[in-house]
Amino acid sequence: MARMHPFDEAIDLQASAPHEFTGATHPAYANMIGPFGGTTSAQLLQSAMLHPERLGEPVALTVNFAAPVADGAIRFVARPVRTNRSTQHWIIEAHQAEGVVATATAVFAVRRETWSDVEAVMPANVPAPDAVPRMPEKGMPVWPQRYDMRFVEGAFPAAFDEQEQAHSRSTLWVRDEPERALDFASLTAISDSFFPRIYIRRRRRAMIGTVSLTTYFHADSALLAQVDTRHVLGVAKALNYRHGYFDQTGELWSPEGQLMASTHQLVYFKD
Repeated sequence: MARMHPFDEAIDLQASAPHEFTGATHPAYANMIGPFGGTTSAQLLQSAMLHPERLGEPVALTVNFAAPVADGAIRFVARPVRTNRSTQHWIIEAHQAEGVVATATAVFAVRRETWSDVEAVMPANVPAPDAVPRMPEKGMPVWPQRYDMRFVEGAFPAAFDEQEQAHSRSTLWVRDEPERALDFASLTAISDSFFPRIYIRRRRRAMIGTVSLTTYFHADSALLAQVDTRHVLGVAKALNYRHGYFDQTGELWSPEGQLMASTHQLVYFKD
């Protein structure tokens, strides 16, 4: 019997009571302290995806990290607080022994065909994934080893030499490692796989922590199925650093140039 993909193990939640699911952190997605936040975000979303009252597919998810997530069991409470004809609003909580460690709001919807257009522009003349070397894993935390990252620009610094850069923009191809068909949970996690922009900009170590992370899902299930196990193109940058916080914004594109998700987060840093 083939072993389950590590990401599927990480988001394998069990219904334990009405509106409640139990899960746990996974060693394959460990960060320097605690778990990779993208996996926690995916678990929060997954608790709504598994809920018997779910309507449609996710279009937005905002996660607020209220406290450090400790290694071990997590209890998820997911409640649909308002269901309309085509939209559904959720409040989701992650609980550990110390109390609530993360909260989330999510919007699900039944999508319909409408006029569509995109104003964002996918980077041009980007080499194919096979033409770009994979990021070295030596010295990295565990969780980046679960992603095949191929940087076109803005790679994680090979050395923290404190040589400040003109910008923090990164462009890279990324997919799960080992490869896995893309779905909403994995798209959520990949949306948080961009390294902190302050590391790219300053090439200097700093204590950081994501405070709030929002992901907008532009892809539906059909588009996710088209991408399947292939790389998606990620683009990330920061807009502002000030008074101990910075933001970072990101885009994820299909190989054919469809915008799949956009994401924005606020990060605390200690100088």
